[in-house]
Amino acid sequence: MLKFQNIMNRIKKIIHQETQKRVYDKELAKALGLKPTHYAVIKKRDRIPYEAITQFAYKKDISLNWIFFDKEDAIIPPIK
Repeated sequence: MLKFQNIMNRIKKIIHQETQKRVYDKELAKALGLKPTHYAVIKKRDRIPYEAITQFAYKKDISLNWIFFDKEDAIIPPIK
């Protein structure tokens, strides 16, 4: 079963690689193209923003299998 927090933690890893700083919900929302208030609502409701994550993965050239399922064979490419 997909868990909101597990998926967001993997996205945070990607953002952290770019910034080398701690990633807060505000930065996570911005990276996904969501308003912080909307992000707070979906976080509380445990709703996964599939479209936003798909767009993020496409822009970063990241495997959706890794983001959603933490497949070990998926590799996080170096940040461009």
